[in-house]
Amino acid sequence: MSKYLVIVPTYNEIQNIEKLVKSVLNAAPELDILIVDDNSPDGTGQMADKFSLENPRIRVLHREKKLGLGSAYVSGFKYALSKGYDFVFEMDADFSHNPESLPAFMAKSLEADLVIGSRYINGISVVNWPLNRLLLSILASLYVRLLLWLPIRDTTSGFKCFNTGVLRAIDLDKIKSDGYAFQIEMNYRAYRSGFKIYELPIIFIDRHSGTSKMSSHIIFEALLLPWHLRMEYFIDYLQKKAGKGKK
Repeated sequence: MSKYLVIVPTYNEIQNIEKLVKSVLNAAPELDILIVDDNSPDGTGQMADKFSLENPRIRVLHREKKLGLGSAYVSGFKYALSKGYDFVFEMDADFSHNPESLPAFMAKSLEADLVIGSRYINGISVVNWPLNRLLLSILASLYVRLLLWLPIRDTTSGFKCFNTGVLRAIDLDKIKSDGYAFQIEMNYRAYRSGFKIYELPIIFIDRHSGTSKMSSHIIFEALLLPWHLRMEYFIDYLQKKAGKGKK
């Protein structure tokens, strides 16, 4: 039987974490959960430890300070690979990603290497976002698709399921991006490696409680990353072409 791990990065999510853990396990009791906490001042990490003592399916990875979403997932991916998991979820702690969608992801993960929870594959499925945030997200995905030739409608979605074969094929130590940029980079590297990607329609609901982690740094990084990846692609292309010319 395939082993699934849900990675949930946390920083000051004490208002959400208990309810989220229960909702995930109710939706799919066979899943394991890894909470990656960045030393939350509000005690999220300590509460997660309590859950871990009560239920062996819940594990906790403590980090010494707030190091960012991208590195939290990379730490979680490495944990999953070391423990022999077959599939790994990315999932937010704030209920913008509905735990009831997990069984649908699991079913599709048997057909595709990367399943992305898409807000834009069937029109626009976003609830409670202000218009400026919605436009930012839509335009960001369009920007990324055009620059990187990615056949993905929702390039910045953070609700997804990887076959761990994808994670083994990507050099995780070279992933330095964060936030939106991290999602873009992981999608791009999976696509360029030839893996099959499927977009599963979801309904995205803005966070129930707590505060958003969005910042100008995250937006700026997401704007620059596609150019970096595009340049990387052309350098690789020229090097391969030069190598063929020498034969």
